Amino acid sequence: MVARPSLMIPTLLMPLFFIVSFTGAFSSLSRLEGYGTSNVHDWMAPYAALQGSVFAGIGGAASAADDIENGFFDRLLLTPGSRLPILLGTAAYSGLRSLIPTTAVLLASTLGGLSLRGGPMGLVCLYVATVGMAVVFCLLGLTVAYRMRTMRSMMLVQVVGFSSMFMSTGQVPLHFMEGWLRVVAGLNPLTDVLQFARQGFLGPLTWSTTWPGVVALAAMVVVTGLAAGRSLGKMAP
Repeated sequence: MVARPSLMIPTLLMPLFFIVSFTGAFSSLSRLEGYGTSNVHDWMAPYAALQGSVFAGIGGAASAADDIENGFFDRLLLTPGSRLPILLGTAAYSGLRSLIPTTAVLLASTLGGLSLRGGPMGLVCLYVATVGMAVVFCLLGLTVAYRMRTMRSMMLVQVVGFSSMFMSTGQVPLHFMEGWLRVVAGLNPLTDVLQFARQGFLGPLTWSTTWPGVVALAAMVVVTGLAAGRSLGKMAP
Protein backbone atom coordinates (compact mmCIF):
# COMPACT_ATOMS: atom_id res chain seq x y z
CA MET A 1 0.00 0.00 0.00
CA VAL A 2 2.87 2.37 0.87
CA ALA A 3 5.12 1.19 -1.96
CA ARG A 4 2.35 1.31 -4.59
CA PRO A 5 -0.01 4.16 -3.60
CA SER A 6 -1.55 4.08 -7.10
CA LEU A 7 -3.26 0.82 -6.13
CA MET A 8 -4.92 2.52 -3.14
CA ILE A 9 -6.10 5.74 -4.78
CA PRO A 10 -9.03 4.21 -6.73
CA THR A 11 -10.07 2.26 -3.62
CA LEU A 12 -10.45 5.48 -1.65
CA LEU A 13 -11.45 8.08 -4.22
CA MET A 14 -13.95 6.14 -6.34
CA PRO A 15 -16.43 5.33 -3.53
CA LEU A 16 -16.29 8.97 -2.41
CA PHE A 17 -17.02 10.00 -5.99
CA PHE A 18 -19.93 7.54 -6.06
CA ILE A 19 -21.47 8.86 -2.85
CA VAL A 20 -21.29 12.46 -4.08
CA SER A 21 -22.56 11.78 -7.59
CA PHE A 22 -25.27 9.25 -6.74
CA THR A 23 -26.72 11.16 -3.82
CA GLY A 24 -26.98 14.19 -6.06
CA ALA A 25 -28.42 12.37 -9.07
CA PHE A 26 -30.91 10.22 -7.14
CA SER A 27 -31.82 12.51 -4.25
CA SER A 28 -35.32 13.21 -5.62
CA LEU A 29 -36.15 9.49 -5.58
CA SER A 30 -36.13 9.50 -1.79
CA ARG A 31 -39.37 11.51 -1.92
CA LEU A 32 -41.17 8.69 -3.74
CA GLU A 33 -43.27 6.30 -1.71
CA GLY A 34 -41.63 2.92 -1.36
CA TYR A 35 -38.03 4.05 -1.83
CA GLY A 36 -37.22 2.94 1.70
CA THR A 37 -35.84 6.13 3.22
CA SER A 38 -36.33 9.87 3.13
CA ASN A 39 -32.55 10.46 3.10
CA VAL A 40 -30.78 9.22 -0.01
CA HIS A 41 -27.50 8.83 1.94
CA ASP A 42 -29.05 5.95 3.90
CA TRP A 43 -29.53 4.12 0.60
CA MET A 44 -26.38 5.10 -1.27
CA ALA A 45 -23.73 4.97 1.46
CA PRO A 46 -23.74 1.15 1.77
CA TYR A 47 -23.71 0.87 -2.03
CA ALA A 48 -20.71 3.19 -2.34
CA ALA A 49 -18.96 1.32 0.49
CA LEU A 50 -19.47 -1.99 -1.31
CA GLN A 51 -18.14 -0.46 -4.51
CA GLY A 52 -15.06 0.60 -2.57
CA SER A 53 -14.64 -2.91 -1.20
CA VAL A 54 -14.75 -4.30 -4.75
CA PHE A 55 -11.88 -1.97 -5.66
CA ALA A 56 -10.06 -3.03 -2.48
CA GLY A 57 -10.32 -6.68 -3.46
CA ILE A 58 -9.21 -6.07 -7.02
CA GLY A 59 -6.35 -3.94 -5.72
CA GLY A 60 -5.16 -6.80 -3.53
CA ALA A 61 -5.22 -9.16 -6.51
CA ALA A 62 -3.43 -6.53 -8.58
CA SER A 63 -0.61 -6.49 -6.04
CA ALA A 64 -0.20 -10.24 -6.52
CA ALA A 65 -0.34 -9.79 -10.30
CA ASP A 66 2.43 -7.20 -10.03
CA ASP A 67 4.55 -9.67 -8.02
CA ILE A 68 3.96 -12.26 -10.74
CA GLU A 69 5.11 -9.86 -13.46
CA ASN A 70 8.29 -8.77 -11.66
CA GLY A 71 9.29 -12.34 -10.76
CA PHE A 72 8.94 -12.10 -6.97
CA PHE A 73 6.02 -14.54 -6.98
CA ASP A 74 8.22 -17.26 -8.47
CA ARG A 75 10.34 -17.18 -5.33
CA LEU A 76 7.22 -17.66 -3.21
CA LEU A 77 6.26 -20.70 -5.29
CA LEU A 78 9.71 -22.25 -4.71
CA THR A 79 9.40 -22.11 -0.92
CA PRO A 80 8.66 -25.49 0.70
CA GLY A 81 5.28 -26.15 2.24
CA SER A 82 1.69 -25.39 1.35
CA ARG A 83 0.76 -22.57 -1.02
CA LEU A 84 -2.43 -21.89 0.92
CA PRO A 85 -0.91 -19.11 3.11
CA ILE A 86 -0.07 -17.18 -0.08
CA LEU A 87 -3.74 -17.21 -1.04
CA LEU A 88 -5.11 -16.53 2.44
CA GLY A 89 -2.64 -13.72 3.09
CA THR A 90 -3.64 -11.82 -0.04
CA ALA A 91 -7.35 -12.29 0.71
CA ALA A 92 -6.91 -11.12 4.31
CA TYR A 93 -4.93 -8.11 3.13
CA SER A 94 -7.76 -7.18 0.76
CA GLY A 95 -10.32 -7.53 3.53
CA LEU A 96 -8.32 -5.11 5.68
CA ARG A 97 -8.00 -2.68 2.76
CA SER A 98 -11.79 -2.51 2.54
CA LEU A 99 -12.00 -0.93 5.99
CA ILE A 100 -10.50 2.28 4.60
CA PRO A 101 -13.09 3.13 1.89
CA THR A 102 -15.97 1.93 4.07
CA THR A 103 -14.97 4.23 6.91
CA ALA A 104 -14.34 7.12 4.50
CA VAL A 105 -17.82 6.72 2.95
CA LEU A 106 -19.46 6.62 6.37
CA LEU A 107 -17.67 9.78 7.48
CA ALA A 108 -18.57 11.61 4.28
CA SER A 109 -22.20 10.45 4.43
CA THR A 110 -22.51 11.60 8.04
CA LEU A 111 -22.25 15.14 6.70
CA GLY A 112 -25.33 14.39 4.60
CA GLY A 113 -27.38 13.23 7.57
CA LEU A 114 -26.71 9.49 7.45
CA SER A 115 -28.78 7.69 10.07
CA LEU A 116 -28.23 4.35 11.78
CA ARG A 117 -31.67 3.08 12.71
CA GLY A 118 -30.44 -0.43 13.38
CA GLY A 119 -27.91 0.63 16.01
CA PRO A 120 -24.30 -0.59 16.25
CA MET A 121 -25.19 -3.97 14.74
CA GLY A 122 -26.09 -2.12 11.55
CA LEU A 123 -22.47 -1.04 11.29
CA VAL A 124 -21.34 -4.60 11.96
CA CYS A 125 -23.48 -5.84 9.07
CA LEU A 126 -22.03 -3.21 6.74
CA TYR A 127 -18.43 -4.01 7.65
CA VAL A 128 -19.03 -7.76 7.35
CA ALA A 129 -20.51 -7.18 3.89
CA THR A 130 -17.68 -4.94 2.70
CA VAL A 131 -14.91 -7.18 4.03
CA GLY A 132 -16.64 -10.18 2.46
CA MET A 133 -16.98 -8.46 -0.90
CA ALA A 134 -13.32 -7.46 -0.88
CA VAL A 135 -12.33 -11.09 -0.23
CA VAL A 136 -14.64 -12.35 -3.00
CA PHE A 137 -13.25 -10.00 -5.65
CA CYS A 138 -9.69 -10.54 -4.47
CA LEU A 139 -10.14 -14.29 -4.94
CA LEU A 140 -11.79 -13.73 -8.31
CA GLY A 141 -8.92 -11.46 -9.33
CA LEU A 142 -6.36 -14.00 -8.15
CA THR A 143 -8.07 -16.71 -10.19
CA VAL A 144 -7.57 -14.58 -13.29
CA ALA A 145 -4.09 -13.34 -12.35
CA TYR A 146 -2.73 -16.83 -11.63
CA ARG A 147 -3.88 -17.98 -15.06
CA MET A 148 -3.03 -14.93 -17.19
CA ARG A 149 0.06 -13.81 -15.20
CA THR A 150 -0.35 -10.15 -16.05
CA MET A 151 -1.61 -7.10 -14.22
CA ARG A 152 -3.59 -6.06 -17.28
CA SER A 153 -5.92 -8.98 -16.63
CA MET A 154 -7.37 -7.01 -13.72
CA MET A 155 -9.31 -4.97 -16.27
CA LEU A 156 -11.50 -8.04 -16.84
CA VAL A 157 -12.23 -8.29 -13.13
CA GLN A 158 -13.07 -4.59 -12.96
CA VAL A 159 -15.64 -5.06 -15.73
CA VAL A 160 -17.21 -7.92 -13.77
CA GLY A 161 -17.21 -5.83 -10.61
CA PHE A 162 -18.80 -2.79 -12.22
CA SER A 163 -21.43 -4.71 -14.14
CA SER A 164 -22.44 -6.95 -11.24
CA MET A 165 -22.84 -3.98 -8.88
CA PHE A 166 -24.78 -1.88 -11.38
CA MET A 167 -27.09 -4.79 -12.22
CA SER A 168 -28.30 -5.01 -8.64
CA THR A 169 -30.40 -2.82 -6.37
CA GLY A 170 -27.54 -0.36 -6.07
CA GLN A 171 -29.44 2.75 -7.12
CA VAL A 172 -33.12 1.86 -6.68
CA PRO A 173 -35.24 -0.84 -5.01
CA LEU A 174 -36.16 -3.93 -6.98
CA HIS A 175 -39.82 -2.95 -7.32
CA PHE A 176 -38.78 0.28 -9.07
CA MET A 177 -37.16 -1.71 -11.91
CA GLU A 178 -38.74 -3.07 -15.06
CA GLY A 179 -37.93 -5.61 -17.78
CA TRP A 180 -34.77 -7.67 -17.92
CA LEU A 181 -32.93 -5.52 -15.36
CA ARG A 182 -35.46 -6.44 -12.68
CA VAL A 183 -35.02 -10.14 -13.47
CA VAL A 184 -31.22 -9.92 -13.40
CA ALA A 185 -31.17 -7.85 -10.21
CA GLY A 186 -33.51 -10.31 -8.54
CA LEU A 187 -31.17 -13.20 -9.35
CA ASN A 188 -27.96 -11.27 -8.60
CA PRO A 189 -26.51 -12.42 -5.25
CA LEU A 190 -25.16 -8.90 -4.71
CA THR A 191 -28.76 -7.75 -4.25
CA ASP A 192 -28.97 -9.93 -1.13
CA VAL A 193 -25.61 -8.62 0.06
CA LEU A 194 -26.78 -5.03 -0.43
CA GLN A 195 -29.97 -5.66 1.53
CA PHE A 196 -27.91 -7.19 4.31
CA ALA A 197 -25.50 -4.23 4.34
CA ARG A 198 -28.25 -1.58 4.13
CA GLN A 199 -30.72 -2.84 6.68
CA GLY A 200 -29.19 -1.03 9.65
CA PHE A 201 -29.54 2.31 7.86
CA LEU A 202 -33.11 1.80 6.65
CA GLY A 203 -34.64 0.29 9.79
CA PRO A 204 -34.21 -2.42 12.42
CA LEU A 205 -32.27 -5.57 11.61
CA THR A 206 -34.28 -8.66 10.70
CA TRP A 207 -33.26 -12.29 10.27
CA SER A 208 -35.15 -12.54 6.98
CA THR A 209 -32.89 -9.81 5.54
CA THR A 210 -29.72 -11.03 7.23
CA TRP A 211 -29.49 -14.70 6.30
CA PRO A 212 -29.78 -14.34 2.48
CA GLY A 213 -26.91 -11.85 2.48
CA VAL A 214 -24.72 -14.01 4.73
CA VAL A 215 -25.43 -17.11 2.63
CA ALA A 216 -24.69 -15.22 -0.61
CA LEU A 217 -21.38 -13.93 0.78
CA ALA A 218 -20.36 -17.36 2.07
CA ALA A 219 -21.23 -19.05 -1.22
CA MET A 220 -19.27 -16.52 -3.27
CA VAL A 221 -16.24 -16.85 -0.98
CA VAL A 222 -16.30 -20.65 -1.28
CA VAL A 223 -16.69 -20.65 -5.07
CA THR A 224 -14.04 -18.00 -5.76
CA GLY A 225 -11.74 -19.51 -3.12
CA LEU A 226 -11.87 -22.94 -4.74
CA ALA A 227 -11.27 -21.39 -8.16
CA ALA A 228 -8.30 -19.34 -6.93
CA GLY A 229 -6.85 -22.33 -5.08
CA ARG A 230 -7.07 -24.48 -8.18
CA SER A 231 -5.40 -21.80 -10.33
CA LEU A 232 -2.62 -21.38 -7.77
CA GLY A 233 -2.08 -25.12 -7.57
CA LYS A 234 -1.51 -25.29 -11.34
CA MET A 235 1.10 -22.52 -11.34
CA ALA A 236 4.69 -23.47 -12.01
CA PRO A 237 7.64 -21.18 -11.19
